Amino acid sequence: MVDTADTYTRQSRVAYFSMEIALRSDIPTYAGGLGMLAGDTLRSAADLELPMVAVTLVSRAGYLQQTLADDGTQREGPDPWAPEQHASPSDAMVVVHLEGRRVWIRAWLYELKGHQNGVIPVLLLDTDIDENGSEDRQLTHYLYGGDEAYRLKQEAILGIGGVRMLYALGFRIRQYHLNEGHAALLALELAQRAAYSADDIGPDGAPFDLAGVRAECNFTTHTPVEAGHDQFSYDLVARVLGDGPKLEELKRFGGRDRLNMTRLALNLSDYVNGVAKKHAEVSRTMFPGYRVHAVTNGVHPYTWTAKSFSRLYNEHLPGWCHEPELLVRADQIADEAIWQAHVEAKQQLIDLVRQRTRVELDPDRMTIGFARRMTAYKRPDLLFSDLFALRELTKQRPLQIVLAGKAHPRDHDGKALIKRLHAHAVEFADQIPVAFIAGYDMAAAQALVAGVDLWLNTPRPPLEASGTSGMKASFNGVPSLSVLDGWWIEGCVPGVTGWPIDSVDGSDAAAAASLYRRLREDVLPLYYEDRVRWIAVMKGAISKNASQFNSHRMLRRYVSDAYFR
Repeated sequence: MVDTADTYTRQSRVAYFSMEIALRSDIPTYAGGLGMLAGDTLRSAADLELPMVAVTLVSRAGYLQQTLADDGTQREGPDPWAPEQHASPSDAMVVVHLEGRRVWIRAWLYELKGHQNGVIPVLLLDTDIDENGSEDRQLTHYLYGGDEAYRLKQEAILGIGGVRMLYALGFRIRQYHLNEGHAALLALELAQRAAYSADDIGPDGAPFDLAGVRAECNFTTHTPVEAGHDQFSYDLVARVLGDGPKLEELKRFGGRDRLNMTRLALNLSDYVNGVAKKHAEVSRTMFPGYRVHAVTNGVHPYTWTAKSFSRLYNEHLPGWCHEPELLVRADQIADEAIWQAHVEAKQQLIDLVRQRTRVELDPDRMTIGFARRMTAYKRPDLLFSDLFALRELTKQRPLQIVLAGKAHPRDHDGKALIKRLHAHAVEFADQIPVAFIAGYDMAAAQALVAGVDLWLNTPRPPLEASGTSGMKASFNGVPSLSVLDGWWIEGCVPGVTGWPIDSVDGSDAAAAASLYRRLREDVLPLYYEDRVRWIAVMKGAISKNASQFNSHRMLRRYVSDAYFR
């Protein structure tokens, strides 16, 4: 058993709650961008030696293990891992009441080590213990699994159980940070504790005084997509939570008709932010009356920089890992050194693609990368929307494409998109090499963002909250060709850091036409015919994007604007 009292509880900490956290590639406690962002936040906290503690679920069965059938059909299975191989059991257990049953929770302690000296404790909540029945033992198995009741139970375990675990282990918390609304019940748990300790609840069940709780809570919302905000019927809430948070209090702060976890978090947090300037504007429109700040996302410098570029930066820009703003001087690095670092990273991607897909890529061809959650609003098939135009492009200047991404098991449209992309890969096999990497994970992402020549992003505006994959690419001198949404509105300097995909009327047809035009008139001619200017754009991506869109800068903003305000 681990005794955290002496190691991590000597100083007060910021508690960071997230349903998913990408700790490392072979620990599948993440599904996509939200978990990647959480992991990068904590890695920067470790590097900067900030006093934080993270709380998440152990997700023993992972999110999903993706394989593709011969016809491109996505097949899903569990992606299990053994927490005892990476973490240590804590010496405390807590209980939450779900459907009238006592559900016991223990925590595994994972120590997330930074690139330099720091360590952040991560508590992985687990109900798979002997004290629970078989049904309850599975509540922390599947990330985003099961039905609505399963999901609500998980969010109660995270929010209510997480706070109780921190108290049980002796942590002193100065601020709570909710990374999305999944943990919103933690605020009511804090309010209930404060009310009990102050004897504020009278026999008439008077409402809690939540001013103190709001001052402790910060909330980051990540999605402008309505379906991305968890909502539960109050019949289900009453059945699952029972004697937990008072139903009237939930209706007061979470919505009269249904419990909206985003609205609950908005009402119970003093500091609220979106993850890009545009996303903050969209959030204020979706939830009028709330003050939503903007803290644009960033990515962890060391994690997402290929070894070839790390060596280059170490030589020319020492200290860049701790102060990534030093990358503004990347334009002083010799062109040949930049290009050779890219050639090395590209070869590593070629090797990975050969190993995992048996597609043979050409190191001399322009390589386009597209990898993210496979869902309709991301428009992963936009590049293939005009097959004639795509064929005509490659007749003049050849290209090749690497794709990756998982669809949620219940997202039938997303799975249909994967199948369609697979069909295009087969159709173009004789003219355009197209590789789809199944089982997309951190390791594949690291190779992809570093090894392609161009990063493509095609969301339907304004549905991209931020996007971080293009930021990762920028650390490796890979420019973006992206729709002006999310972070790219702030990061795009046309012809300097990459290129915008314009969509004046917002239609898919207009976006596709702009995409082909940019490739035909700007990207492909520059890549094949003017190496010097192409490398200048690579340097622009590093010096103007990587220097700014990193999680060190992001976390310093949270410290100054939220945690220590």
